[in-house]
Amino acid sequence: MDREEFNELLKKAGLTKKEFAEIIDMRYSSVNNWGSSQQFPRWVKSWLENYIKAKDIDKVAQTIKPYIDCDE
Repeated sequence: MDREEFNELLKKAGLTKKEFAEIIDMRYSSVNNWGSSQQFPRWVKSWLENYIKAKDIDKVAQTIKPYIDCDE
């Protein structure tokens, strides 16, 4: 992954680098150095892709929730 792809995934996820760093419990400076003085950890791309998918699934669930009776 390169810096451009990372920034695009962050944008799709609706996260800033600072928010991402907080979620993964890392220093912002470490996250900010990825792609320049440090390589991206191998797990970052799949983590962001899964985060994006989870947000999409949550949107779908919220959309259909009023039409589903879970008490039966």
